[in-house]
Amino acid sequence: MKPIFLAAGLLVTLSSCHLTDEKLPYIGESETVTKIVDGKKVTEREYPAIPAFSFVNQDGKTITQDDFKDKIYVTDFFFVTCPTICPIMKKNMLTVYEAYKDSHDVRILSHTIDPDHDTPTVLKQYANDMGVAGNMWQFVTGDREKIYDIGENHYLVTASKDSTAPGGYIHSGAFVLIDKEKHIRGMYDGTTLEGTQKLIQDIDVLRREYE
Repeated sequence: MKPIFLAAGLLVTLSSCHLTDEKLPYIGESETVTKIVDGKKVTEREYPAIPAFSFVNQDGKTITQDDFKDKIYVTDFFFVTCPTICPIMKKNMLTVYEAYKDSHDVRILSHTIDPDHDTPTVLKQYANDMGVAGNMWQFVTGDREKIYDIGENHYLVTASKDSTAPGGYIHSGAFVLIDKEKHIRGMYDGTTLEGTQKLIQDIDVLRREYE
């Protein structure tokens, strides 16, 4: 029986190493760049990064990329009066919030796509109604076109006004996982429990990359 136990122990060890070494993929088209590093020419692949941004949060404060420095964060797009997928998305995002609300390195960034209605005051009430406190989860509003641009061209999700859609807007149900270098490392179905649980698993995988 001893060889069987030894084999089982080796399998557990190898499985643990595999989990520790696991890394998430990068999402987006990469490009090959050549740099000079320590006096030597180095060619490597670079992945697109989320550009600088500036929005206003539920407390009326300006939020920029600097507020997410050295943070992993999850982002999504919604609007307060959304009659379709937003309620379930926010219920699922609350699960993420509860899992990481005391963590120093994880944040959530939710963008409204209806800035005319969703003022900081409205967003504050929305956050309060969900029991969200502190600065871990930021709800932001701002210039409509800038919100749509960063959503569709950088986070790679749908975010736009559409008079034919319920509520007058159309947006993706995706939760997007961003690493500390502002690269997209995962996209998840925020309308399902399975997608939300996979996101939480992958946040832990990503956190291990920085240990």
